[in-house]
Amino acid sequence: MSDTKSISESAGIIQNSMDYTLFSWSKQKSVSPIAVKSAKGVYLHDYDGKRYLDFSSGLMNVNIGHGNQRVTKAVADQMMEVSYVTPGCVTKARGELGKKLAEITPGNLTKTFFTVCGATAIENAIKLARLYTGRHKIITRYRSYHGATYGAMTAGGDPRKLQSDTQQMPNVVHVEDPYCYRCPWNQELSSCKMECISHIERVVAFEGPENIAAILMEGESGSSGCIKYPPGYFKLLRALCDKHGILLIADEVMSGFGRTGKWFGIENHGVVPDMIATAKGLTAGYLPLGALIVSDKIAAYYDDKPLMLGMTYSAHPVSCAAAVEVLKIYEDEKMLENVVNMGKYLEEVAKDLKQKHPSIGDFRNTGLFGCFELVKNRKTKEPMAPFNAKPEESVVMNQVAAKIKELGMYTFVRWNYIFVAPPLIINKEQIDEGMNIISQAIAIADSYCD
Repeated sequence: MSDTKSISESAGIIQNSMDYTLFSWSKQKSVSPIAVKSAKGVYLHDYDGKRYLDFSSGLMNVNIGHGNQRVTKAVADQMMEVSYVTPGCVTKARGELGKKLAEITPGNLTKTFFTVCGATAIENAIKLARLYTGRHKIITRYRSYHGATYGAMTAGGDPRKLQSDTQQMPNVVHVEDPYCYRCPWNQELSSCKMECISHIERVVAFEGPENIAAILMEGESGSSGCIKYPPGYFKLLRALCDKHGILLIADEVMSGFGRTGKWFGIENHGVVPDMIATAKGLTAGYLPLGALIVSDKIAAYYDDKPLMLGMTYSAHPVSCAAAVEVLKIYEDEKMLENVVNMGKYLEEVAKDLKQKHPSIGDFRNTGLFGCFELVKNRKTKEPMAPFNAKPEESVVMNQVAAKIKELGMYTFVRWNYIFVAPPLIINKEQIDEGMNIISQAIAIADSYCD
């Protein structure tokens, strides 16, 4: 009787959402959501009693794991005092969070403008870069994702934007990616001549360096396939920006807050950007909050000039209180150290899986931010599903994704990629559990190899 009641309750919850809400990036009648009743640590639990291992930390944001009641208490305590003030007022949480961010960011990034999410952090980064430099062009990568608002969507190269392309933001110039596994210049890493940087240098020259306000890059590549920057790439990019007075903006929405084993992904490359746009791991997804962190030089420019940025929920006190506690949790539970250790273990397991499964063309990872790339033939590297695959081209990967869900895992599967980005609290046993599920699913793809 209880099982029947549970299933009935689950069906009703799903049906209400199907009938009265809209789902992102989906045909509305084809979605098959999990009705989540509760979540704890690295696991989700549905109303039917099934457990799912969350192997992508939600959308690469629930870094501290689910259900940490320290955040609940911090949020409740803040709401008992004050739930909202205008951005012209301040709260203790706002100042504490700004101070802590200044401590953990690289170099001279010392002041923060708080936004609502990652996309609004990117929007304000672009706006500020144009205001500060007096220039108008922004250079970004084709294989990147920066958010789904019009400006952020234009800045990214994700093909989900194409249907909205007629209304894109002007003056964004895209460049090729340093995609070493599929190098656009047919080079090997061992003999690489960094044509990916020479390419950007030519684009800068063609577009006129005096017109370029900023180059926007992810600190570490995310949903476009965790494309690894070749050694020295960011240092050469930083030098190019310095030569022409171009700002370097790091999108750390996914790669920030320990995801790569550093506070911010760009720290793996030994350079300091002029701005960091971030969100997700800032509150670990417990509440919406984004941040645009800028250098002291940019901040000082507005000491005697009006900063023409603003939003109603900037520095929302409850979200700031959540973020303050989340940052303490990262440190108290030594999560960055765990990311380094578990990242090494993850790579060992992935190496074994690659020997077992002929469909694994590549595994790319930094810390706990990685993905498998599946191919039909390792020599030709024909993808199991191409970039921006049509439904008829996604049959195999849809089967792989369905198997993963059936076996009790929630993770991000896209085109020919299976993403591995679990909460930063994960242990070896849980990694083994997740990689075993992925291995069983990849076996389906193996049967389609040449």
